[in-house]
Amino acid sequence: MKNLYQIALQTVSPIKLKKNGEAGHVGCALETVGGVVFTGICIDVPCSIGICAEQAAIAEMLKNRETKIKRIVAVYEDGSILPPCGRCRELMSQLDLYNENTMVVVDFEKEVRLKELLPERWDKKWD
Repeated sequence: MKNLYQIALQTVSPIKLKKNGEAGHVGCALETVGGVVFTGICIDVPCSIGICAEQAAIAEMLKNRETKIKRIVAVYEDGSILPPCGRCRELMSQLDLYNENTMVVVDFEKEVRLKELLPERWDKKWD
């Protein structure tokens, strides 16, 4: 977890965008079951069209034809760990059945499986 945390922290690179927009104040690193690490940054713009750092990292992973996430962590610019939002949790779960077992870093001393963050799945009958 510490290595993945460091990679996510190094990915953080805040940049100001037009009219109160910003990007890069959250960095994410995910490791696939194949051992490949992908990173992403957040993009926040005033009209709410931004994306989370997790979504950016997932897009990079998918671009490389992988779907199974072993572990994921998102880090804010102050070094704190941010658990994924509900949208990111749902996205990970929709990519691959394996991802129920993805280890999600939620704090410096705590990791939980994605399925613990998404109880009572709405889509279980289609698995």
